[in-house]
Amino acid sequence: MAFAVSPPPQPAVAVAGSDPFPVRRIYCVGRNYAAHAREMGADPDREPPFFFMKPADAVVADGGAVPYPPATQNLHHEVELVVAIGRGGKDIPVDTALEHVFGYAVGLDMTRRDLQNAAKKEGKPWDMGKGFDHSAPCGTIRRAADIGHPGKGAVRLTVNGELRQQGDLSDLIWSVSETISYLSGLVELAPGDLIFTGTPEGVGPVVPGDRLDGSVEGVGTLAVTIG
Repeated sequence: MAFAVSPPPQPAVAVAGSDPFPVRRIYCVGRNYAAHAREMGADPDREPPFFFMKPADAVVADGGAVPYPPATQNLHHEVELVVAIGRGGKDIPVDTALEHVFGYAVGLDMTRRDLQNAAKKEGKPWDMGKGFDHSAPCGTIRRAADIGHPGKGAVRLTVNGELRQQGDLSDLIWSVSETISYLSGLVELAPGDLIFTGTPEGVGPVVPGDRLDGSVEGVGTLAVTIG
């Protein structure tokens, strides 16, 4: 098919031992750990999950650099388990939701916290606080067929070797299967979708030159530097 302008390249994430995973959409779950909800001044009760999105081309590969973005003086890290969808669907039942998972990775939901907080105060969307260029670093995906479906395991982030975030997948307010089921009732999921499942407590600022090392036990690691 001919286009009026050259089409953009297909964003993709590396897959262990396989061809890359093409990224279609990036969904992110907000406040999915109680301790993080508290540190952000929210009620950690089990209210229905809510979601925001990032552009597909915001992905940054393991070992890459995240340019310090414009219009902020308070760039924050948020380490997360990422779910890669391999089979789409809508209104997916909880008890079959994991059958739609291709694999898992470690991700970072980079956040312009000052822009997000200003938007919250004014009742405006968070888009420019969350969905900016290079805001979704994602490590190599490991297939569920190889590692299973982790329901527990340490989630950690260090900055320049100093521990900043530590939690456990068992602390998720909404599990992976519940998250997939709920989200598929709002939109039809498709192969190529990524779901960032939320971050534990300890989020904080980074500056140019910082090295961020994230890990999810049983899944993998992710390292980026702030450019």
